Amino acid sequence: RRTMGKKGKGTGSFGSRRNKSHTLCRRCGKRSYHIQKSTCAACGYPSARTRKYNWSVKAIGRKTTGTGRMRYLKTLPRRFKNGFREGTEAVSKKTA
Repeated sequence: RRTMGKKGKGTGSFGSRRNKSHTLCRRCGKRSYHIQKSTCAACGYPSARTRKYNWSVKAIGRKTTGTGRMRYLKTLPRRFKNGFREGTEAVSKKTA
């Protein structure tokens, strides 16, 4: 019968893994911010440009416009259709 040692990369060594190299990123919220390098592996923070590569189309689709709440953009088509009118009231359809 063999015991699980701590030497290799297998099951036995997982008990001694207790140091975190990555922590939460302030920009994307993922656990991808490398503490020693002080860069995010997912979004590239603190770089001004968000990290994205065309060799991973799926990853771009997870981060792109439409994956969040779109608080401003989701009302735009309707407002454009009506000519961006503001401060007016709809005309009453009731005729007395």
